[in-house]
Amino acid sequence: MTLAATTSAPERGRNPKRTGRRSHRGKLMHVPLILAAVLTAFPFYAMVVLSLQPGKAVELPESFFPTGISFDGYAEALDGDQIPQWALNSTIYSLVSVVLVLLFASMAGYAFAKKRFFGREVIFWVFVAMLMVPYHLTIIPQYLIVSQMDGLNTMWGMIIPTVANAQAMFLMRQFIQDIPDELIEVARIDGSGEFRIYWSIILPQTKPILATLGTFVFLWHWNDFLWPLVSQQSPENYVLTVGLNTLQEQQVPLATVMAGAVITFIPALLVFIVLQKYFVRGVMMSGLK
Repeated sequence: MTLAATTSAPERGRNPKRTGRRSHRGKLMHVPLILAAVLTAFPFYAMVVLSLQPGKAVELPESFFPTGISFDGYAEALDGDQIPQWALNSTIYSLVSVVLVLLFASMAGYAFAKKRFFGREVIFWVFVAMLMVPYHLTIIPQYLIVSQMDGLNTMWGMIIPTVANAQAMFLMRQFIQDIPDELIEVARIDGSGEFRIYWSIILPQTKPILATLGTFVFLWHWNDFLWPLVSQQSPENYVLTVGLNTLQEQQVPLATVMAGAVITFIPALLVFIVLQKYFVRGVMMSGLK
């Protein structure tokens, strides 16, 4: 039996030229993706490079290709009490907000998805309608309410207005709707109360979306600027984003400001790296729904 006879029909019908063109076309598609990645990463590269050149004037493009580096900018940024205090404020603001947003959003999502009560659909769509209102329009009434509650220039006054997150509640409700009702009925037959069902049945099933929302909420609060700027007047209560803005007004060296920006960026990057697996899974499952 010859070699040609042993060759399968699909292999004999395959056109090498067409396969080569497809492979070449696939490689060309990577070019715009690589360019987009470079353009996206360049500001971060410039931030890091400029932070490593304290006491030097910025000269383009020479400053982007330094011959010597120094960490004096980071030492100066961390030497004072301001940036560590601002980092602590940002951490408290972000982590406490993540816990409260996920707690209330998951509870509300469970109620809207699995409970039956009067006016459920009307209340739900009122919450969804809140997504149509630009955030900036709510700043003034939010400021007035917090002011009447003596919450200005306090950490709780900065956190509480951000806890009710309609988008998080909506996503939790959509995700919890696909949890089989049989699991809840079996838990009720076993004598579990509503909180036990929520804690032991609902939350374990929603880990991917909780991780996704947790990442988004953390990044949003960590990078938040407008509300912390409006609600806090004392420098010791500033978060990192507001504090770095004041450093520019104080004529602080550029390398020190860039070092502070790098310090601000690192926690957000670490959170994304740690939760990347759950984040990607949650996005994929949300897309399938």
